[in-house]
Amino acid sequence: MNLNQITVPSKDVEQATDFYKKLGLKLIVKAFPHYTRFECPNGIATFSIHLVEQLPLGEGVYVYFECDDLDERVKQLQALGITFDHLPKDQTWLWREARLKDPDGNQLILYYAGKNRKNPPWRI
Repeated sequence: MNLNQITVPSKDVEQATDFYKKLGLKLIVKAFPHYTRFECPNGIATFSIHLVEQLPLGEGVYVYFECDDLDERVKQLQALGITFDHLPKDQTWLWREARLKDPDGNQLILYYAGKNRKNPPWRI
């Protein structure tokens, strides 16, 4: 089994599409106003947005995007007007993370984990 795609809900797919293009995702399917799909710059997974009438309540899903150049990427995105809730910080689980929300409030984490992504010292 392999993860193919993550889909997040949006009340404005076109606005969300612009946001994710700024993040660096490559648009591959554009079916406004209902749906868009992206390729990540690295790897084979895809990411999509679909139109909903109402956004989910509560915290929702957390989407992690791995960046080898996390600190520089955050600076570049800030220069494009993207606001972060938390700037890059080393976490106790050995990942460096920055947190932000997309226009619909979906929680995004840009991170760098290196070898600790799949092989932390406490791996079983």
